[in-house]
Amino acid sequence: MSTVRRSAVVLVALAAVTLTACGPGEDGTAGGPEASSAPPSAPSSAPSSVPSSVPSSVPSSVPSSVRPSTSGKPTDAPTKTPAPSKPASPSVDPDYDVFPCSTFDVTFTATLAEPTTSSYLLKITNKGSKPCRALGHPVVTFGDLDGQAVERGPAPGIEDAIRLAPGQSAYAGLMGGLKDGKGTTVHSIAMTMSTDSDLEQKPLKVSTPGLYVSPDKNSVTAWMTNAEDALSL
Repeated sequence: MSTVRRSAVVLVALAAVTLTACGPGEDGTAGGPEASSAPPSAPSSAPSSVPSSVPSSVPSSVPSSVRPSTSGKPTDAPTKTPAPSKPASPSVDPDYDVFPCSTFDVTFTATLAEPTTSSYLLKITNKGSKPCRALGHPVVTFGDLDGQAVERGPAPGIEDAIRLAPGQSAYAGLMGGLKDGKGTTVHSIAMTMSTDSDLEQKPLKVSTPGLYVSPDKNSVTAWMTNAEDALSL
């Protein structure tokens, strides 16, 4: 009888243990094998083997123009070297090919300006198609007499000489001599241009009625741009 009772007590204890193991867990879910089969939760962080950040620099061997920007913005395009500028062409004098006027380039006239002194206004006009320069004083001779008129007043240099465009004129004043009985009256003069060269010219002759020529008394001005200045010296 005691053996049967002892066996019953053992069975009751086993049943109690079994119920305790199959009962709800601490979180209210059923225990046992089914609860342990739930899928594991996702990891809270990336594996420690993955680098935490992108390198802040690139190897020094990479040109700076192609290195990636650490700010995430594209870098500027490589700077282009500007092409060398062309050298400035030297300035050219627009009148470098304007030569002195000769008697082949001009027409010539003489007009009586003052009868009491036998003064004449000399005038030349460029008859060509290109400009020329009227240099210095005209070279004036008197009929068949030897000698020429004395130069009166200064004349500009070659660079400042009067530039005559086609059709333009220049003037000079020819002063006659006083009738002191020592001179001669002539009725024509001849003129050649100062060219600052050995160019042989054909003298241009004009009529000058009653021109009195005194030794070393007749003088002529340099070429000027207007008649009044030519006659005022």
